Order: sequence, then C-alpha cells, then structure tokens
Amino acid sequence: MTQTIQASGNSTQVEKIDGEMEVHEFLAFTLGREEYGIDILKVQEIRGYEAVTRIANAPDFLKGVINLRGIIVPIVDMRIKFNLGTPTYDQLTVVIILNIDGRVVGMVVDSVSDVMTLMPEQVRPAPEMGTTFSGDFLIGLGTLEERMLILVDIVKLMSSAEMGLVDHAT
Repeated sequence: MTQTIQASGNSTQVEKIDGEMEVHEFLAFTLGREEYGIDILKVQEIRGYEAVTRIANAPDFLKGVINLRGIIVPIVDMRIKFNLGTPTYDQLTVVIILNIDGRVVGMVVDSVSDVMTLMPEQVRPAPEMGTTFSGDFLIGLGTLEERMLILVDIVKLMSSAEMGLVDHAT
C-alpha cells in the first residue's frame, strides 16, 4: 500500500509494510551553522575534499571536476550555491558523492555528522519565506529531539535547469 505525504507542496511516496509507515534515512551534513539532510539512498560515498580541475566559464558553484576511478565527476560547492559566504576548506570539509539516476555528482559540504532515521510524523512542512534557497528543493524540516534538519530533495536540486547536472527527473 502506498501513501502520499505532502510537505511544502512536494509529495513523497511512502510504502506501508505490515500496516507500519516506512521510515526514511537522511545523511545529515552542515553548511555554515545549519544542518541539512539528503536521502541516504542517493549517497554513493563520502570523501575528503581534494583539489579539483577547474572548468572554464563554469558557474561559480561548480568548483570543477575530479577523476573518481575513471569517472569524471562534477563537484558542486553547496556553500557557494546557497550563498552562505566565502567557503573555507579544512580537514572537516568533505565531498558527498551522489548517484542520481546513474549520474555521479559530488557536493562539497562543511562536514557530515550522521545518518538520521525519521518517521513521516517527524517531517514538517517548511515555512514559506523568501530565501535564496528555493522551496522547490525542500522536502521539509526533520525534527528529532532538539535537532532540526533542513531536508533537501537532492534529485530535484541537481536536475534543476540552473544546475543542469542531471537529466530532469521523470
């Protein structure tokens, strides 16, 4: 049985197993002072930040590309993409390697903290507000005790016309 959950105008399909709602796991990472989460099933691996090969005339948020075991992977700096100030690269800076519909993309974040398991009732709709971060890419806000995670629909973000890194999701 499939149930549709509405959050911030987006709908998410959740399967019921033996009458119980399926939980979702999100990889939690930080950008500045905020904590974000993406679907753990889209994460291929997590790597330390390494120098990239810059591509001429690429948007600022596209840092360049790396060669990952023979695959050329575009690297997006999410701090630049979300206008969170000038990025600094240190020992905590990591690249999350994503596999979205067979396309491999990397995203630079300040740090990765853990994997959070959220029940559907722990995901709240994101408030409507004028920010540099489009609500189209938000699933909602995940809450677990005192923590709040900004849940990002990474497939929609990476397949957006502005990013152009992944073919549009079907």
